[in-house]
Amino acid sequence: MGLFWSWIGKERVMTAARRLICAIYTRKSTEEGLDQNFNSLDAQRDACENFIASQKSEGWMMARERYDDGGYSGGNMERPGLKKLLDDVRSGMVDIIVVYKIDRLSRSLADFAKLVEIFDEHKVTFVSVTQAFNTTTSMGRLTLNILLSFAQFERELAGERVRDKIAASRQRGIWMGGMPPLGYDVAERKLIANPVEAKIVREIFTRFAATPAMSTLVRDLRARGVTSKSWITSKGIERQGKLVTKGYIYKLFKNPVYIGMAAYKGKQFPGEHRPIIEQALWDSVQALLKAGDKHVKGGRACRPTTSPLLLRGLLFSPEGRAFTPAWTSKGPKQYRYYVNTDAIKLGKEACEVCRVPAGEIEGVVIEQIRGVLRSPEILAQAVREVTSARPDISETEAIRQLQSIGEVWDHLFPAEQARIVNALIERITVRKDEITIKWHTKGVPKFMRDSVMQAIDKVAA
Repeated sequence: MGLFWSWIGKERVMTAARRLICAIYTRKSTEEGLDQNFNSLDAQRDACENFIASQKSEGWMMARERYDDGGYSGGNMERPGLKKLLDDVRSGMVDIIVVYKIDRLSRSLADFAKLVEIFDEHKVTFVSVTQAFNTTTSMGRLTLNILLSFAQFERELAGERVRDKIAASRQRGIWMGGMPPLGYDVAERKLIANPVEAKIVREIFTRFAATPAMSTLVRDLRARGVTSKSWITSKGIERQGKLVTKGYIYKLFKNPVYIGMAAYKGKQFPGEHRPIIEQALWDSVQALLKAGDKHVKGGRACRPTTSPLLLRGLLFSPEGRAFTPAWTSKGPKQYRYYVNTDAIKLGKEACEVCRVPAGEIEGVVIEQIRGVLRSPEILAQAVREVTSARPDISETEAIRQLQSIGEVWDHLFPAEQARIVNALIERITVRKDEITIKWHTKGVPKFMRDSVMQAIDKVAA
């Protein structure tokens, strides 16, 4: 508490004044100049300190904590200094927040509205040094919202200018940053061919044009240790390439940068860089890809199946690779499979078991489920759980209902069958000559207990 003098009659008396703790918040959008002895954050803080000092007679005192955000945009609230300030506001450690300008706190009208709600909830006043605003009055709120609306408009306008500049630059074929494609490096914001990588890219195109066998090509490249692009970001972060996959090679074949073009929003423009693939070779590869797409669309991959996907998300190889549903057709008949994702990405030689007939493996799993449901130990445990949860159900009735569960399976809808399988089974590991089922620890007894009670309640109803 501070002290100040007041007059009562002819006597001067000393009165206690409430101290108001003032937190100074500063922000700068970029890190440029922050290493200087007296930077923008220091200038903002200096102005705020002088303003607080001018209000000393009102009991204003500066908080010891610093709330600075250097190099953070005002377009969102993901700022460490702001988060620390809000934590102290919620803890009751701040009475007044002082900033140099309103947009230092936020440039987003929506975010600012949230901040005002937090300030009001904790009875905190907001003050701008260069803009005489006070959020405790309705006029102050109106003025603040108007000013912030203009600040947000300016920010959106600046964003539009940046996007327009990027679009114009891309149309002129200028490289606008990001990870360079395999075969190129970046020097002075321009794509420069990397001799070693460019040779690999030309080999990939040439081999596919001669023999369009994607699996063989990918398998050979992986065996040689060919990876995607390794590069160092502008912030000095090293990004290591990974062994190529079918998907990566397809993207490489579709990238027009290799014929000297720059792509932007589905359109192509002549680039500033030199091509590393001749137009004739490019056209040959595109024709082969187009022919392959037609074959796929007219064949198996695009024809939907109406059969249940009973084991979707449950099948895995010993190495942990998932199996995904697939199908093929011969005339009117459809054949379903579960295919190892490694076989899709890397070719059949990449895995021990590439695919399994869906009907066969689903039949095996269903028989395993029937066997478990008929197991004496499981039946005994389920009877105990049923009679414990529902004393009104006799052991004889519980046993009778439990023994009939397996017979009901064939009358269930596919979606219900899939739900039950997922409730009972956690994972199925597929090997060349066997499958291993990992059951949910409490899944089977719980399923049997719930099924019995639902069946009995349905009969009673």
